[in-house]
Amino acid sequence: MTHDLLEKKSLLMAVVSTIVILIGGIVEIVPLYAVKAQVPAIAGVKPYTPLEVEGRDIYLREGCYTCHSQMVRPFRDEAERYGPYSKAGEFVYDHPFQWGSKRTGPDLHRVGGKYPNSWHYIHMRNPRDVSPDSIMPNYPWLLSRGLDTSTTQRKLRALRTVGVPYTDEEIAAADQSLRKQADEIVASLKSAQIADAEADREIIALIAYLQRLGMDINWRNSDATAQR
Repeated sequence: MTHDLLEKKSLLMAVVSTIVILIGGIVEIVPLYAVKAQVPAIAGVKPYTPLEVEGRDIYLREGCYTCHSQMVRPFRDEAERYGPYSKAGEFVYDHPFQWGSKRTGPDLHRVGGKYPNSWHYIHMRNPRDVSPDSIMPNYPWLLSRGLDTSTTQRKLRALRTVGVPYTDEEIAAADQSLRKQADEIVASLKSAQIADAEADREIIALIAYLQRLGMDINWRNSDATAQR
C-alpha cells in the first residue's frame, strides 16, 4: 500500500527519492574525509621536486603506467624481487597515484637507486642495450626533445591546492631548483661517458622521477642511494 501511495504521488516520490539518494551519498562520501587521518604519516616522504614533477608528467604522457605498476604487494615473492611492500603513506603526494595491476614490465615502485642514471638513459634510448630480452619500445625522442618548464610553477600551485605542501618560496625558486638537479644528473651521465646528455632534455626529468621512486623510506643502503 505504501509503495502504491508513493507511485501515485509524483511530488512525494521525488522528495522521498531525493532523501534516499542524499543518505546514500553521505554514507559513501563522509568516510572519505576520514581516510587521510587513517593513513599513517611517514616522516621521510617529501613532495616531488620540480624536476621530478615534470618527469612524472612525462611518465604519464608516455603511458608508462600501462605496462608498469607502482605497488609492491605484501607477499614474500614480491618483496624478494622488488623490495619492501608499498605503504599507503608513501603515496600521499601522488595525484593521481600509479598503483596499477598490469605488469607487462616489472613493478617500478622500488626502482629508485637500483640502477645508475646512465642505465636509465641507455635503457630509454634502446632497452635491448641493457636488457637483451626486453620487449619495451624505444623512446629516443626523450633524448632530443626539450623539456618545457614554462608551466612548472603553475603545476606546483595546482598540486598545492590538493594538499601538497609547497611553500611560496619553493614555487618561486622552482626553475632554479629544476636546473640545479638537472645539472647534477647530467654531470653523472658525463662521468659515465655519455657525452651527448643535455640538462634541458625530457630524459633528464624522467630519470629524476624514476630515481625518486621508493626512496622516501630509505630502505636501500647508502651506496645504492648514492647512485642517484
